[in-house]
Amino acid sequence: METKHFFSHPTAIIDEGCEIGTGTKIWHFSHIMPNCKLGEACNIGQNVVISPNVVLGKNVKVQNNVSIYTGVICEDDVFLGPSMVFTNVINPRSAINRRGEYSKTIVKKGATIGANATIVCGNDIGEYAFIGAGAVVTKYVAPYALIVGNPGQQIGWMSEYGHRLNFDENNQATCLESGDIYIIENGKVSKR
Repeated sequence: METKHFFSHPTAIIDEGCEIGTGTKIWHFSHIMPNCKLGEACNIGQNVVISPNVVLGKNVKVQNNVSIYTGVICEDDVFLGPSMVFTNVINPRSAINRRGEYSKTIVKKGATIGANATIVCGNDIGEYAFIGAGAVVTKYVAPYALIVGNPGQQIGWMSEYGHRLNFDENNQATCLESGDIYIIENGKVSKR
């Protein structure tokens, strides 16, 4: 008899063909649909739906009431806040089947998407970007960008630890928590 290397609450449903990483936890009333890949140490909150063929990296945190639709890939260390939403078809209609038209959306390593935010399909989220609660993302988000509002607008930059970066006259900023130094050049942020 094979030992289960992850936890799933008795009310969770895990369909056939799924790969679930060691140490992952799947909580109440969540549904992992066929052929999903969930990395190690993920935490899938209550009432989450993960549609077929979705891929989550290691240590992805999915809070309650999130639907992750086919076409979404989340890399390692992504945080998906409560009730945030991904779309997967740009022009849905009830009477027209568009299953073959799902758009791909990639959420890069370390990105955070806040509670009740909406990510319109086909708009990738860069590494360590921070999408504020309730924001509606309608275009590509650069690495380390801080996005708020509807439609989402960039209002600044965030460190890998989730602190606002304030750049000085030398185009450098220091994370208040980690002490890491960041540089901004040609509208792009990188860690030194």
